[in-house]
Amino acid sequence: MIPWLTIAIALPAIGAVLIWALPRVKTPAGERAASVAATAEGGGGTATAVRAPAVAGGAASAENVKRITLGFSLATLLVLVGMTLRFDLSNAGSLQFVEEYPWIPRFGVHYAVGVDGIALTLILMSAILVPLVVLAAWREHDDREDGGRGYFALILALEAMMIGVFAATDVFLFYVFFEAMLIPVYFMIGRYGRGDDRARAAVKFLLYSLAGGLIMLVAVIGVFVHGGTFLWADLVGENGALAALDPSTARWLFLGFFIAFAIKAPMWPVHTWLPQAAGASRPGTAVLLVGVLDKVGTYGMLRYCMELFPDAVEVFVWPVVALSLVSIVYGAVLAIGQSDMMRLVAYTSISHFGFITLGIFALTPQSQTGAALYMVNHGFATGALFLVVGLLIARRGSSRIEDFSGVRNVAPKLAGVFLVTGLAGLALPGLAPFISEFLVFVGVYAFNPVPAVIAVIGVVLAALYILWMYQRTMTGPTAESVSGFTDLSARESWVVGPLLALIIVFGLYPQPLLDAIEPAAERTVVVTTVDSAEEGGAE
Repeated sequence: MIPWLTIAIALPAIGAVLIWALPRVKTPAGERAASVAATAEGGGGTATAVRAPAVAGGAASAENVKRITLGFSLATLLVLVGMTLRFDLSNAGSLQFVEEYPWIPRFGVHYAVGVDGIALTLILMSAILVPLVVLAAWREHDDREDGGRGYFALILALEAMMIGVFAATDVFLFYVFFEAMLIPVYFMIGRYGRGDDRARAAVKFLLYSLAGGLIMLVAVIGVFVHGGTFLWADLVGENGALAALDPSTARWLFLGFFIAFAIKAPMWPVHTWLPQAAGASRPGTAVLLVGVLDKVGTYGMLRYCMELFPDAVEVFVWPVVALSLVSIVYGAVLAIGQSDMMRLVAYTSISHFGFITLGIFALTPQSQTGAALYMVNHGFATGALFLVVGLLIARRGSSRIEDFSGVRNVAPKLAGVFLVTGLAGLALPGLAPFISEFLVFVGVYAFNPVPAVIAVIGVVLAALYILWMYQRTMTGPTAESVSGFTDLSARESWVVGPLLALIIVFGLYPQPLLDAIEPAAERTVVVTTVDSAEEGGAE
């Protein structure tokens, strides 16, 4: 049997090591100064025009690093596509491509991986986004001494961990990947981010994540103490090792996992690290941070909170539903008031993640299928929006909304792409996020109509913050600072084109994703006896 998942995890990890092992050739100081000067003077030019081409050894080294990174990310995607073609959709609710080897036998720890339909789609989403992020960052670091060598190595290291965290079927292995992801992201923000606040943003991200991780570690140890194993398949189910867990203990263990996942998601009130981290990130970093890493939180709620502690879920349904509704409205309201495009998109994601957690804890097949599908579609839609914002920042040298006006007049293709990605963010019918949001609303209404009605506020506000941002930046008289903008280049078209295609295709025909996700989502549905759920028509 081909170890598909191990190969997919190992390939980007090997690529990261190879990049670090290459001889270090520094870009000449004079060339870097020329590049910085060109950037400062060329605010109205394109991303490629504002960077002077590197020379001699520095150029060769930087270009080789980029090609290696792109090559390994594409090879990883091809491996995962090959694995997907062998995935049995008729059995999408069960783990497939399972590998299990003793890792630390003394403590019952295994290297165990496998995927169901939800994990598979999230891994594929991650693998699609990484090469696009690499292309988007192709010229971002040309003015650095190392040409962005460290940044590209960190991207590949992070990809290996992202695949690992979704594929892990040993609770301890999941925790290792969950915590290890923090290190690449910390440096991607703190060292390679934007603005003077990037170090503070990186530290805040790390502290929040570590706090949640340490709480979860206590719960992971508790799972082993009471279950006698870390293997997920042996812990879940009516005959699983945690089936006879004391209700009080189950609630505390549930909280240990949930708090860590709520921070990662991010969910109000433990969300404050995200806007600052996204605002200080390069657009590519923000794509991976919001498009993939934050999904680990909601995926963890489905995979671990729901299935390890089904009885405890009943106790926390309404508190989590209430927090989800606050996240939806709060994130949307704050997005309206933002003057920075990166922070605005980050706040929209807080609102969108509220829909996902609301769908998960509504405990109906439709809502959980919609929530799982939302994770994938949000990754594509928000990833595309961050990348388009990145193209605007590269041209103008600023992310402030007030620094743009009339872009549509000089770069109509770029403005058109911006509009489509924005409309995807507000879940316009015909685009991929719509069917996700629709299923969440159907399932939540079956659970209880009141949360569904309140959640509609988020939909209305989404139209306001997206269309208002488009109006202020793309329409109106052309500002002098954007009059020199050029339209999408060939490389930039390859960055946003695949995501636009996926958003449209899955908007018109979502069935392939639903075939993979629905059986796995239905498995996680918890039969609850909460009185309020029954009164809302859950039965």
